[in-house]
Amino acid sequence: MTEQTHRFKATIAGKTYTIVGQATDEHMRAVTTVLNQQFEQLKTLSPKMSKEDAAILMAFNAVSDQLKMADEQTAKPTDSTETGN
Repeated sequence: MTEQTHRFKATIAGKTYTIVGQATDEHMRAVTTVLNQQFEQLKTLSPKMSKEDAAILMAFNAVSDQLKMADEQTAKPTDSTETGN
C-alpha cells in the first residue's frame, strides 16, 4: 500500500514553510525540531551568520551525514560473510 502525500506546515528559523511529502506528522515535527536546534546552535556560534549561510551549512552537514551512513552500510559485512557461509 502506498503512503498518502500530505502537506505539513513547519516553522524553521522563524519562517513558515509548507512541506509536501509522505512522512508522518511526527517525523516532520522531529525534522523541524532538529533543524531549529541546529540553526540556533549555528547562530550562537556565529551570530552574524546569515540565514542563507546557516541553511547551506545545515544542508552540507545533512548530506555529509547521509554519505557517511551510506559508506557504513556498504562497509558492513553481510550475514553470510560473518558466519562463513
